[in-house]
Amino acid sequence: MSKPIFVLNGPNLNLLGTREPEHYGSVSIGDIEKMCADAAGKLGMQVDFRQTNHEGTLVDWIQEAGSNASAIVLNPAAYGHTSIAMYDAISAISIPVAEVHVSNIYAREEFRHKTLVSQVASGTICGFGAHGYTLAIQAVVEIVNR
Repeated sequence: MSKPIFVLNGPNLNLLGTREPEHYGSVSIGDIEKMCADAAGKLGMQVDFRQTNHEGTLVDWIQEAGSNASAIVLNPAAYGHTSIAMYDAISAISIPVAEVHVSNIYAREEFRHKTLVSQVASGTICGFGAHGYTLAIQAVVEIVNR
């Protein structure tokens, strides 16, 4: 069996479903985990789904994924805009990384328009709500299978 796809989630995403539903919708992190497992399963893959509010933990998981995952689907949340450490960690690994944002970061505050992660990710999906995760899984599986 191939290595799983790591689905990594950053700060405050544990509050999905209740936090600012006008931006993030009503789908919970648990709902997204199930959606990811179902989407990956249909493609013959498994996911290792994780969430943390701590930047260093995300960096550790990115490094771990470099050896133990076939790809990463990463919602860095606010850290995407600020974390040079995550930028460096992604730069140091050789597996595909899809950056996901539930809201359309380009239709929000100016400071959200640029992410450091997007500069080193294989691609970025934003603004499609929770469905962005399943789109990202499809994308990284296609890259892995090339």
